[in-house]
Amino acid sequence: MPRENTQQRGDRLVIGITGRIGAGKTSVGRYLAEQHGFYYTRYSQVLSDWRAQDPESKAHLQAVGWEVMEGGMQAELNQRLISRIQPQQNFAVDGLRHPTDYECLSSAFSLKFHLLYIESSEQSRWGRLRGRYPKLDLFQAADSHPVEQYIESLRKAAFATVDNEGSLPELYEKVDTVLGNIRPGGQL
Repeated sequence: MPRENTQQRGDRLVIGITGRIGAGKTSVGRYLAEQHGFYYTRYSQVLSDWRAQDPESKAHLQAVGWEVMEGGMQAELNQRLISRIQPQQNFAVDGLRHPTDYECLSSAFSLKFHLLYIESSEQSRWGRLRGRYPKLDLFQAADSHPVEQYIESLRKAAFATVDNEGSLPELYEKVDTVLGNIRPGGQL
């Protein structure tokens, strides 16, 4: 059962989550939803609803995402995502991949927006996704797709970098610490 929505204790938060494929972004987003009462949305869901013909295919979503990026439509993708974020609610936004994503969310939510960069080694990330990418070269091809090329540039804009080399409880403890640092007095 989710804990009390953090909105009831203070100002709203919009937490953006970025990192390489398999770093743990979705785990963090779902944790924020399930344990801290955040609403959860993903860039891939917005992209899928808007333009994808095969929303279950990661390769197809990457190709569509690249068409959007390369075609100068990243701001429109962000406007579509932002329109889903309800006023006065805390949101976790999974999957920022481009500096425009950060700029749009930062502009829309100002000091209420904080970016988390989830970091994990290639070997750990591949280990988490072996069901989808049974061979390392397949994983590396997906991880080096052009749509993934800007992720590292978001690290410097992050409020915090969260290392995800351990267990899920360890990851969640680190996320709780970051939330405590965001909230005045550490209140969640």
